[in-house]
Amino acid sequence: MLKKGNQSVINAWAFYDWANSVYPLVITTAIFPMYYEAVTTTSLPSGETTDLVTFFGGTFRNTELYSYVASLSFLVVSIISPILSGIADYADRKKSFLQFFCYLGALSCATLFFFDPNRLELSMVPVFTASIGFWGSLVFYNAYLPEIAPPARHDAISAKGYALGYIGSSLLLIANLVMIMVFDIEARYAFLTVAIWWIGFSQVTYSKLPNAVYKEKPKANKLLKGWKELQKVWKQAKELKPLKRYLYAFFVYSMGVQTVMLMATLFAAKEIDWGADGAAKTGLIVSVLIIQFIAIGGAYLFSYLSSKWGNIKALILANSIWICICVAAYFIQQPYEFYIIAGIVGLVMGGIQSLSRSTYSKLLPSSTKDHASFFSFYDVLEKMGIVIGTFSYGFIEGITGSMRNSIFALIAFFIIGLILIIRVPNKKVIRAVS
Repeated sequence: MLKKGNQSVINAWAFYDWANSVYPLVITTAIFPMYYEAVTTTSLPSGETTDLVTFFGGTFRNTELYSYVASLSFLVVSIISPILSGIADYADRKKSFLQFFCYLGALSCATLFFFDPNRLELSMVPVFTASIGFWGSLVFYNAYLPEIAPPARHDAISAKGYALGYIGSSLLLIANLVMIMVFDIEARYAFLTVAIWWIGFSQVTYSKLPNAVYKEKPKANKLLKGWKELQKVWKQAKELKPLKRYLYAFFVYSMGVQTVMLMATLFAAKEIDWGADGAAKTGLIVSVLIIQFIAIGGAYLFSYLSSKWGNIKALILANSIWICICVAAYFIQQPYEFYIIAGIVGLVMGGIQSLSRSTYSKLLPSSTKDHASFFSFYDVLEKMGIVIGTFSYGFIEGITGSMRNSIFALIAFFIIGLILIIRVPNKKVIRAVS
């Protein structure tokens, strides 16, 4: 049985963010997407290049295939997350499940070192399983929070974990940049550093967190508890018009936000003119790091705007800016244009993510104590949005032959999201704050 408030346990728990945050930054955002695009683009005898790849007998554009694999991984995660939540509540070996998914994700990252564009059927497997491992581990990681500390400390402890994750992942990305740019070491060695970092530092967490959650194993089978709780939440949400309208809006515009976060690096690598030798692409990785810092400022900026205007008006502004970003992105060709757009993306990305979650929190019924179930619903909804967003992005590129045309899907997501968010009463959110 865990004893709440043990500071050494709390510190060890938060340190898992330091360990695992290198995956989303190095693998899904910064280095692997560029590596993937480079090794799956081949030269033709005519001197031209092609981005067409063969996968199980079918022909796809490289980034189209990548978006499909990402979409499938999030579909699997969205299906199994509620089941894993039930297991997390029911099983008395929570740490063992956390370790399993952690090692699955980390070892998948290490396997990317052997990525072979000529054997994509095998090479895309670790891309898929790394995503499953990362998101699966978070289910059990997050499930520990109510067990290690009282509710009054949850926000501060979560923030501590986030800060550790941000610092740790940035340090490893900087180290990888030095390794690649200064010492001219192949980028694929960065994937090994992610695995070593993730597994190595997670041992700090495992040294303190016990397996047992309950003194006695619950008698009721909670395997399907997660899905039943989601059904319960949706029934409640449908009775609350502001909350229901907000969820519709969030579901649509988050398709755009999350797809941009996952596909922006690939878009830049393929569609921006980096020069004959492509050396300026290293600037793209640097820009990813800079965006992280800008995103923090964006979160505070939109928090300030929401305090002055109300959450809904601030979200209306954020969606409007996203529409402008997507329209501008369709026309950009040069690196300096991308850097300008990336800076604006960083500003609004941090703002819309933090504001979306806080708005949802304010719209929850004041009488409910089941916040975990409501936020589980929120997370599953977000992941399903990623499935639709990434699949649409890849599908449009596949049928039109250009990633630029996929931007029209993003524009549509943000326009529809803007229309839907306008329909949410702003006064209801302001009232909920008090």
